[in-house]
Amino acid sequence: MTTQKVIVIGGGLAGLSGAIRLARMGFRVQLFEKNDRAGGKMNILKLQGTAGEYRFGTGPSLLTMPFVFDELFDFAGVERSSVLDFVPVEPICRYFYPDGTRLNTYADKQRMMHELHQRISPEEARNYDKFLAYTKRIYDLTAEIFLFTPFQELRKLLHLRHIPTLLRLPQIDPMRNVHAAVSKYFSDARLVQLFDRYPTYNGSSPFLAPATLNIIPWVEFGFGGFYVRGGMYRLAEEMTRLAENLGVEITTGSAVEKILHDGKRVRGVQVQGEKIDADYVLCNADVVEAYNGLLDGFPSRTKQLNRLEASVSGMVFYWGMKRTFPELEHHNILFSDNYQREFDQIFTQKIAPDDPTVYISISSKTDTIHAPAGGENWFVLLNMPYLNGQNWHTEKDRMKSAVLKRLLSAGIDAESAIDTEAVHTPEDLYNLYRSNKGSIYGISSNTQMAAFMRPANRSRDVRGLYFCGGSSHPGGGVPLVVLSGKMAAELIQEDAEI
Repeated sequence: MTTQKVIVIGGGLAGLSGAIRLARMGFRVQLFEKNDRAGGKMNILKLQGTAGEYRFGTGPSLLTMPFVFDELFDFAGVERSSVLDFVPVEPICRYFYPDGTRLNTYADKQRMMHELHQRISPEEARNYDKFLAYTKRIYDLTAEIFLFTPFQELRKLLHLRHIPTLLRLPQIDPMRNVHAAVSKYFSDARLVQLFDRYPTYNGSSPFLAPATLNIIPWVEFGFGGFYVRGGMYRLAEEMTRLAENLGVEITTGSAVEKILHDGKRVRGVQVQGEKIDADYVLCNADVVEAYNGLLDGFPSRTKQLNRLEASVSGMVFYWGMKRTFPELEHHNILFSDNYQREFDQIFTQKIAPDDPTVYISISSKTDTIHAPAGGENWFVLLNMPYLNGQNWHTEKDRMKSAVLKRLLSAGIDAESAIDTEAVHTPEDLYNLYRSNKGSIYGISSNTQMAAFMRPANRSRDVRGLYFCGGSSHPGGGVPLVVLSGKMAAELIQEDAEI
């Protein structure tokens, strides 16, 4: 038990995860969130249409690695299943291809192989079995070190249990890119495109990111994809409630203005001009943004961080639809004609793609109360470049036309059914969440170094300062940011005991 105080900057899932653990460890914890609700990008939006109210999740729409959340709630003394219902989603996703092919994916291996056998070819079904074994091997080799350990801490990396894995690192396939690896397993271009999309789960390009990121398909197909009954924001709500029940003081609508330090050690934060003392600060704000705006006195580190490439951003259309679409599932992907050109435009040219791949999540397929009777709530996401001087007002209209055109080519007339609409551009994402250049996942993994060396959970510049969230280790995505909060909290606990 300790009487030491920790201030948490930001109430995203990582900040809440860290706050819950720290409170349970006995620290006094105060959390400041600049927006009106905790949850970060996992939030809610309600729109009124002529048919009634539509409810949307604003961020993550699929949950993976459910055991990460079970462990967090268990650590806090609560059985997760008593407060949250994780619903398996099968099919996980329905894919629409420009040639007219429609393909469902399943976590159930036999159903997935049957689908591939029937719709693609028996040979590609067998190839999927081999590919899945390959992705599992990467997970088995890397998970303990790269997902569950703050491996920038040398003493933890060199722990005896990690030595066998370190000796086998070439087997995690770091030297070729995701696309090159996937293309070795599948000859059908449709399946190559399908498995090429998984690096986008952490904001990267399959043509640049190392093949080690083929761990991501295993996370989805090996552990399954889930939806949180009542809406994904229910997870943020219950984590907020859990934190408060453990004594965390949460103040919303209060942006931290500065991280205070004496050049060597953190001293607290400044909020609305007031200085608030703390023994430790856990920063859930984007690391790059923190150094640019919150943390003074480290120009060389700031310059170094600003050289890191931001991940993809996104444009989201929230459409309340006044009729239902039985041809769509809970999760849907409508692929572009030329995936490589799409990523080249996003990362190299830094422009909105001419022909974007379209992702549509419809939670009312599972939770009918999220849309009026006879209607649906469409969360429509397009991958976009990070902020680089684009005119998003103009691009908003162009992208809407591109989405409607892609849907029409798949035989889906969406435009006539739109009852109400809201749009979030990369500029909106930056203003809402202060993510670096409007990125969704912080830093891309488009080089070997970036993929394995995200900013550490412990600051190398100021003692007592720690980082969690998508821009720090182990990276973006719901389970990973929750794990980053865990790692940072455990490092704080270790330092407090020294």
